[in-house]
Amino acid sequence: MTTFPGSPRLTKGAIIGFNLPNPLASVIIFQYNPQTLTRSLRARTASTDGAPAEVTRLSGAPEETITLDIEIDATDQLEKADATTVSMGIYPQLSALEMLLYPKSSQVIANTALMAAGTIEIIPPEGPFTFFIWGMKRILPVRLSEFTITEEAHDVNLNPIRAKVSLSLRVLSYNDLSITHPAYYTFLAHQMVKEAMAVIGSVSNVSAVGGEISLL
Repeated sequence: MTTFPGSPRLTKGAIIGFNLPNPLASVIIFQYNPQTLTRSLRARTASTDGAPAEVTRLSGAPEETITLDIEIDATDQLEKADATTVSMGIYPQLSALEMLLYPKSSQVIANTALMAAGTIEIIPPEGPFTFFIWGMKRILPVRLSEFTITEEAHDVNLNPIRAKVSLSLRVLSYNDLSITHPAYYTFLAHQMVKEAMAVIGSVSNVSAVGGEISLL
């Protein structure tokens, strides 16, 4: 899929996974931004034991879920005879997404060796820490909670060459993170940007209402 040469450059959404042994565990820049993005927010209310004066208290940021569908298509790369795409299709791109749900094989092997040696307590390995990037105002720590891949076309070697991926992401706020974790402050900065945007929106709405009243 190509774009008109004179069209403005479009910012691409992305999902990036980090871990200590491999700083960039997975980098997925969306080939085509999804047309729709659904966000669901649920208030995180404080336990008030029914006290009427406390019903508006909040225990933290709302629990937010983001769902979106992304498409990956090898058509343009195949037309250009890109060597990687010709030999593997879009399997590497799908693998980068899938690795967001996998622990590192090196950690699995190390834990297997510990179990074979009779170690009683084994710490489960950690997966990559994931960020969802949707423009400069929305850089969010997330956990991938649901993931569906629909492979829609394959080459002669059965490599996928076109696929739709449905993602459900749970946003991780400062309620979910240790105060020493860098993503704690990433989310806090996100909230501060949102507060600034809310002020701009409120001022604009007040101005609009004022204009309507003056016309009455």
